[in-house]
Amino acid sequence: MSFDLTGQPWLPVQFLDGGEREVSLRQAFGEAGRIRRLAGDLPTQDFALTRLLLAIAHDALDGPADTEAWAELWEDGNAFARASDYLAEHRGRFDLLHPLTPFFQTPGLHTANHEVFSLNRIVADVPNGSPFFTTRFPGVARIGFAEAARWVVHAQAFDTSGIKSGVVGDPRAKNGKAYPQGVAWAGNLGGVLAEGATLRETLLLNLLAADHHPAPVDDRPAWRQPPTGPGASDDLAARPAGLRDLYTWQSRRLLLHADAEGVHGVVLTYGDPLAPHNAQHFEPMSAWRRSQAQEKKLGKPLVYMPREHDPARAAWRGLEALIAPRDGRTASGGDPASSLRPGVVEWLARLSQEGCLPRRALVRLRTYGVRYGTQQSVVDELTHDAVALAVVLLHEGNQALGQAAVDAVADADLAVRALGDLANDLAEAAGSESEADRLEARDRGFGALDEPYRRWLADLHDTADPQTARAVWQHTARRVVGRLRDDLVATAGQAAWQGRVVSRPKGDVWLNTASAELSFNARLRKALPLADTSEVSAGVPAQSTGSPGPGEPPCADPADEDLRKASA
Repeated sequence: MSFDLTGQPWLPVQFLDGGEREVSLRQAFGEAGRIRRLAGDLPTQDFALTRLLLAIAHDALDGPADTEAWAELWEDGNAFARASDYLAEHRGRFDLLHPLTPFFQTPGLHTANHEVFSLNRIVADVPNGSPFFTTRFPGVARIGFAEAARWVVHAQAFDTSGIKSGVVGDPRAKNGKAYPQGVAWAGNLGGVLAEGATLRETLLLNLLAADHHPAPVDDRPAWRQPPTGPGASDDLAARPAGLRDLYTWQSRRLLLHADAEGVHGVVLTYGDPLAPHNAQHFEPMSAWRRSQAQEKKLGKPLVYMPREHDPARAAWRGLEALIAPRDGRTASGGDPASSLRPGVVEWLARLSQEGCLPRRALVRLRTYGVRYGTQQSVVDELTHDAVALAVVLLHEGNQALGQAAVDAVADADLAVRALGDLANDLAEAAGSESEADRLEARDRGFGALDEPYRRWLADLHDTADPQTARAVWQHTARRVVGRLRDDLVATAGQAAWQGRVVSRPKGDVWLNTASAELSFNARLRKALPLADTSEVSAGVPAQSTGSPGPGEPPCADPADEDLRKASA
């Protein structure tokens, strides 16, 4: 049996005309300019598959070497022409069912009793412990080869931890079991990808040059390395060698069991471990946070850990971690920075700074992640969001716009906090002591501000004066939150209007709807002090001409700008 991933359709994609179908690896590169995006079974599958395509692109192109080489690819409508010959050369290693070198698998993998297990172990859209919440109830008995290939790639990136099957030949197995060794590599990350208007642009925007991110000569993807054995590799101290190795990291040892009708079982256990601390030097697709707890635990003076995404928090609310300059130092005192932005964002900033992308070009930062539960042995939630912004916001030579975007998030937080306090005061006035009203009001506030902020952010590059832009945002936020205030007051109820005496740090006060609203208005004015500035009141925010900034080299033709804009 054979299933050739280079020629057989297995990658779900959406085309620019809205149509969807599966394509082969050769088709994905050959038609990348007509494909809008990958459209896998789960968002995290798209993240894993994109990294696979990037590993192929880096290896096929053996580069790019620098921004000049990257700019040539960006201008070349057939940038991935070499991928076809490359895939033909390595076709044997892309056979999902090859008897000796099955793609992303370990040949001959078996337990002592030769058990074969349910595909539930790799198919991540079957909720652990909740089989009633899936159309595959009671489990996954059989899937086609194309879908199986996608879940193999996903398992190598996002598989859970927990006790797994012990396999013959793995010295880590004890009494037929492999004990927890952590989630697969990408499961540690708060994944971040730059997305363009087409798959071609998306791949190029994430294709880091060798002079930006080192590419050693021994950096090879999994299919150019010997097939893995049942135990961990013996050369892990010097790996990952580079992006090609990293993007195809074999976190698991697995083997599909199939017949002519499809795949019906799997053997799955642990593969090559990779520690997440201080991995910012080789992993470009995550933001990072300083962890003093890990510094104490590991006995190291400085430890950064991946900054995971919060499923309850929209991507724009964590914008500072995505766009704050990655200089490794705070603004004062020279202390280590508390957070670092993703390496791929550093790359976009460099492309903007060197003029290889127009200042007004829009990219979409798309976020991916998994929230694991019960000692990381189950998937609790998936996170997936996106925020569109102009590359000029990432420019380290002009940080004012980026800082305005970050400050506007803080403005929103303060305004929503005031709204939550109002809801709590109204509940107290009515005799309730629950925090539920505050939390519900905050959720409503952030939900109502979500779309206005995204629109404001996407247009921020047109603003000549960041302070005026922030004032415009504060005016918008006050209007949106003000409407929610009116709703809360209107539905407060008779008991809240009548009020009662409540205890405060400075003594007892009479609290009712009227006094609660007065307090809210004062808090909102303090939170949004720029909302009443003359420029905003006049409704004429300053606009830029869109011309290059001082000293910015015209690497790209401004006439081509529309081709480089990511669609909303």
